[in-house]
Amino acid sequence: MNGNERKNIAPGLTVDIVLKKDQPTGKLTRGVVKDILTNSATHPHGIKVRLQDGQVGRVKAVLPGKAD
Repeated sequence: MNGNERKNIAPGLTVDIVLKKDQPTGKLTRGVVKDILTNSATHPHGIKVRLQDGQVGRVKAVLPGKAD
């Protein structure tokens, strides 16, 4: 699923994000969404989220199924 639309993201989903420090390389970090930080319905670079481990980045992919 696309990470550019807020409606596709919810707390508890597993996602791949790009951290601010990894933007030049595009390295992905996988985690479980704790909070959605972007208020708008869409964002061209991905919706900003906070993962359960505290890392913040923009969603590039939403993985199928809920986290365990």
